[in-house]
Amino acid sequence: MNAEKKSLTRTLVGRVVSNKMQKTVTVLVERRVKHPLYGKYIVKSNKYHAHDATDALNEGDVVEIAASRPLSRTKTWTVTRVVETAQAI
Repeated sequence: MNAEKKSLTRTLVGRVVSNKMQKTVTVLVERRVKHPLYGKYIVKSNKYHAHDATDALNEGDVVEIAASRPLSRTKTWTVTRVVETAQAI
């Protein structure tokens, strides 16, 4: 058996595009999909509302989110870790 145990919770990695709500961030997740007929790769994206308990994330941060129980009408994800912080100019 391998030493790593596979996680059963669904996780995604995306970029924070809005942090205007209290304890909630909007995360944009982009994925590349090959067109079935033409073979060209297309970038598809989805936005998810995720729970940020610390309320410390800023726009541009790359975060990992995991599926959780419904926390509100639109919020069913929680931020598990910060992959990369945004560069301040």
